[in-house]
Parts: sequence; C-alpha cells; structure tokens
Amino acid sequence: MRYIIHNAKICDGSGSESYLGDIMIDGKIIEKIIDRSKYSKGFSHELDAVHIDAGGKIVSPGFIDTHRHCDLAALYDEDFGTLELSQGLTSVVGGNCGLGIFPCTKSYKEEVCNFVEPCLGVAPPDMWVENYGTYMGMLKEKDMPLHVGCYQGIGAVKAAVKGYGKKPFSDMEMSAAREYIKNAMDAGCIGISSGIMYQPECYSSAEEMAELLQAAAPYGRPLFCHIRGEGDNLLPSVKEIIEICKMADIALNISHFKATGIKNWNKNIYQAIDIIEKAQDAGSDITVDFYPYCGGSTTLISLIPPDLMEEDMNLTFSKIGTAGGKQALSASLYQEHQGWDNMVTAIGWDRILISSVLTKENQRFVGLNFKEASEKAGYKDPAYLMADLLANENGKVGIILLSMSQEDVDTVAKLPYSMLISDALYGVSDCPHPRLYGTFPHFLQDYVVKRKIFTMEQAIEKMTYMPAKRLNLKNRGLLKEGYFADLNVFSPEQFVDHATYEDSKKVSTGLSYVFVDGQIALQDGKRQKGYSANLLNHKEI
Repeated sequence: MRYIIHNAKICDGSGSESYLGDIMIDGKIIEKIIDRSKYSKGFSHELDAVHIDAGGKIVSPGFIDTHRHCDLAALYDEDFGTLELSQGLTSVVGGNCGLGIFPCTKSYKEEVCNFVEPCLGVAPPDMWVENYGTYMGMLKEKDMPLHVGCYQGIGAVKAAVKGYGKKPFSDMEMSAAREYIKNAMDAGCIGISSGIMYQPECYSSAEEMAELLQAAAPYGRPLFCHIRGEGDNLLPSVKEIIEICKMADIALNISHFKATGIKNWNKNIYQAIDIIEKAQDAGSDITVDFYPYCGGSTTLISLIPPDLMEEDMNLTFSKIGTAGGKQALSASLYQEHQGWDNMVTAIGWDRILISSVLTKENQRFVGLNFKEASEKAGYKDPAYLMADLLANENGKVGIILLSMSQEDVDTVAKLPYSMLISDALYGVSDCPHPRLYGTFPHFLQDYVVKRKIFTMEQAIEKMTYMPAKRLNLKNRGLLKEGYFADLNVFSPEQFVDHATYEDSKKVSTGLSYVFVDGQIALQDGKRQKGYSANLLNHKEI
C-alpha cells in the first residue's frame, strides 16, 4: 500500500526546525520526502496512492517508550494497543527495573508471580516462559498492534536461579545466571535491565552486579537501571551504578532519574547531575530518562525495610501479618536505615496512595492515601494497615508515591541527554497512575503548549530519535527517506491527555493518524486492525 501525506508540518525527530512538506510511504518505508520550502511543487494527487491532507498538522516519528511494564499485557490483554496507540506510541519496551516473567524455573515460579503482579498484572496459572527466546516466540504468535521489545531483567535472572534470598551467588549459581543473560543476548535481546532497589537485587554487591553484567557487555547493548536509592541515598547510588558499569564495560541509562523525599528536593538532583556529567567527561556513556509527573508508582513490597525481609517472600508476608510482625514493622518504618530509602519518613503516609489490590475486601482503600485509609478502617498506625494489606494480599498491592518536586522534574527534563518514558504499570487497578494512559500527550501539553519549556521539535526528539539511538534501533526514530514509516499526525491543541490521579482510566484523544510500519494503526482516534508490527529484536532490526 502506498500513502502520500500532503501539507505536513514535518517535525522529523532530530530536533531541527520543522518544515512544510509531503511524505510518500511505500510499503513499510518512507520512500520520499519533499521539502516544500525548497520545492514549491509537492507530490501529484494523481499518483496511485491513498492521499491524506495533513492540513498543516504536525507529522512526527512514532513515539518510543523505552520503559513500560507491559510484559504480560502484550501477551494476554486483547485490548493491548488502545492505550498505547492513543498516545502516539509505536514502539514499547518491557522487562524494566530488573523485573520480568522470564527466565522462569519451577522452584520459584509462584514467588516470582507474586512479586511482579502489582507491576505487570495477573499471570495465567498455566503460564510458562522459560527464557527470552520463549517470550519473543509467544509475542510472534500474536498480531502486535505496535512494535514490542523486552529487556532481560537481572532481578528475574537472580530470582530464577536462587529465589529472593539474601545470600550471594555460589559459583554454580553465578554461572547459570550469566548463561541466561548470554542466551538472551544471543537471541537478539535489545538490552538488559536492573532494579537494585528491589529484591533480590538489593542484596547484591557492586562486584556481584558487575560480574553479572559482564556477560552482556560484549554485545554492546545498554543497561537500563533503577538505581539502589533515589532519596537520601541518591548520590552514593549514582556513584555506585557508574562504577559498576565501568567495571562491566557497559553503557548506562539511569531509569526515571529523580530525587525523592521532601528534604532532598531542589538540592540532591543537582549534585547527582554533576556526578553524571563528570563521568561523561571521563568517557562514560550515560543517559537518563524521566516521566513528566511528580508522583511515581511501585509495589507496597518496596516499603518493607530490609531488616524484615526473609529468604522466602511468602514467609515475609505471613510474619509481618502477626501481632509481633506488625509491631516490628511499625518500629522499623519510623527509623532511618543505612543504604535504604525509607519513603515513610521521606514523604509521609499522606503522600503514599493505594492504587491496586486484588481482594474485594480491600477495594475500599483504592484511591486513598495511607493516612485516609487507616482512619477509615480504624487503624491508629498506618504501619498496621500496611502489614494487614501485605499479609491479606500476599504482597500484591500497588502504590503511588507523591515524592518529587516539579522543579526537579523540570531540571531532569531539560538535560540534553534525558529522554521521556512512562514507567507505566499494568497491575490490576481501579486507580492506576495516570502515566499509564497519558504520559506522552501530557508531556507535550504541559512542557510545550502550556509552559513552553520546550519547542515542539525539542520535545519530540526526546520521544523519538533519542530513545531509538539509545536502543540502537536501525532506521527508526526519524522521519527520513529509507526509514520505517512509524509516524503520528496531530494538532498540538487537540492532542490531549485526560487521566488524573483522581480519575486515571481515561484514554488520550486527538490523534488524526498513527502509522506503524506504513500501515494505518489509528485513524481519528479509532484503532485499525488487519496488520502485525515487527518485534524489537536485534535479529530483526
């Protein structure tokens, strides 16, 4: 199929000034672009093609989200693509923060599912994903509405080999873990991810992490890392991951780079940037990413102090649910811990929202902060509510943390080496973080249309070319002859998000067209079917 888009305001993804032009799409490829400022005459309307008059609307590359927890949704959600395409996303990557559903071993399958479900959604009981190759094979059997890729999560590898225990790897376990990583890279995996803040990675030393990452280093693919701490421990955590990557000889992207904790606002982020830029000047390959909100989202498990974690996750929940466990949790949550960011003391219970639970009994708490929920249920101490939720829900509780300042978010956004992500979670929730539904139009509306922090060209570069370059995607991320025809057509005033913290399950609107590999995937806000997108795999890109 051939398409010609006339009268387009071409914002090509490079950051260069936009221009009026015509675009010819032939099959999956951008065949030709005519710059109307240089050539007054565009493509003839008599050519054998479907002609689309953009009417001066912006035409940009399709947006690329390098950090989206869509691992299970891509496989099992029949409506997968609606939320994504409505935001202009044509490429997404799962397997972030070290989390994932592969590799999976029978010994730890239940424990892994319990841990990841608040982020990824509920896994079918019979699901079995042996390794990265298995997962990509499962995706291939589906008709993907957009390009999907996945990192190999270090946390998932560690959990598959030794569960969530605190003991370091034995030589045999390390060998098995490195083999999983190598096999994923050999199969074309586009990168590797880590979540050093989370179990079981939080128990790894820098040396152990470097040894694991060295297995991926020869392949030239980057590490996307959720660092050990983003609050009181931000600075040592940034230093640590830079040193780990130097030891492993691997490129680094710091995921959702931010400074959490009220006392750290408007201070720590500048010191962390200084550390990064000194390392860049010394030769380190480092980028960062951010989401355009002052609140983040994670699991309630992340609030459990490390001194209360048992070797077995289920044992942790059952112990915390006892009278003695509740007392111990309360005592531990109101004190500082060396090397661990305590979000309770950092931002307070009133800035921690309950976003998802599984049981009907606890649905009444969804959308409330812990202070409100505790008062509603008659708890004098929110720590006791936390304990009951962990025990009753088997740890499967999602939370939203209102932990950042707008000034800090803007500071990171303005960095020349920062790119936009959503960090969207797909856990079952009546009140998910609004970033699931609206990150990309929200960024354009807030940072370009309303506050005018960026030009449209600058903003689009952070959503297209920069992530494509970081992922080493060939012929994607730019509107350029010979490149794949992933593109969006929209008016900035009409392309808007509607999701809020209070009412988050609202799809973005206003896109005129979304093309995926030269096929119309969305037209006037309505999904189109009958095509299948390529996967993001180094064997195919």
